[in-house]
Amino acid sequence: MAEKIAIIGTGLVGSGWAVVFARAGCDVALYDAGPGAAAKGREVVATQLRDLAAHGLVGEDPDTILARVRVAGDLADALDGAVYAQESTFERTDVKRQVFAEIDAVIGPDTLVGSSSSGIPASAYTDHVGCRARCLVAHPVNPPSLAPVVELVPAPWTAPETVKAVRALMERVGQAPVEMTREIEGFILNRLQGVLLMEAWRLVEEGLATAEDVDKTVSQGLGLRWAFMGPFETIDLNAPGGVADYARRLGPLYHSIAASTAEHRVWDETLIGKVEAQRREVLPEAELAARRAWRDRRLMALARHKKDAEA
Repeated sequence: MAEKIAIIGTGLVGSGWAVVFARAGCDVALYDAGPGAAAKGREVVATQLRDLAAHGLVGEDPDTILARVRVAGDLADALDGAVYAQESTFERTDVKRQVFAEIDAVIGPDTLVGSSSSGIPASAYTDHVGCRARCLVAHPVNPPSLAPVVELVPAPWTAPETVKAVRALMERVGQAPVEMTREIEGFILNRLQGVLLMEAWRLVEEGLATAEDVDKTVSQGLGLRWAFMGPFETIDLNAPGGVADYARRLGPLYHSIAASTAEHRVWDETLIGKVEAQRREVLPEAELAARRAWRDRRLMALARHKKDAEA
């Protein structure tokens, strides 16, 4: 019998999760408190599956996969018999606390619950529920159907067995789980991204570079390597003697840069307006949705390339 998965919150992230589990053979129940939201989420799933099929990224007919995705009548229906639930509601502590209270009221004794929280630790919204030992953060990259990494971050009361079981599930459905040993705001991904973003905004604020050229530095430079290796492997390969050699050669430069940028200012409205104006010159607001679709097609092509390279 196929494992049943409950998706709670069916926006872009929740819909992406539905694709991940359904294409892996799971039965997926969608639930969203918003009127008609779950049905709309299923339509998004159908579109994503057709696009993935066009790029050779699913092994079955998309309609066959979609048949495993249904709209649940209510939260209890979605959770009934589920081995795992993925919560993907608004990134607000008060919202998540309410949602987890509602989950706790109807959840079965064995269902595990992961939250798609981008940076809020699970301890902030699971301390009040009876099922808290079975709850943790399982934060994906958006869209999870194309970017497989999932950050697993336990709360202080998350049972070790929960982390182990969710990691195994993520591996079974084709994701790439990474674990944190304990909570920290922002987890791994957004702490790394945050450092890059802080410096990107600083370079534009001080008039040292345009937003377009900062983007180009990543897309045509750093990002090319980062598509298939991380920062430690990158520097390990960038010096004749490996990572230790690199650290000794360039460590003083990075220390000097860090010392010169010790102050981290909040992005104020003037700076936000400056970057917004530069971005809208490159990409008008009316074209944002089309560019997101372009991004996803590029990610699909990259996913296909990586799949072929690993075959």
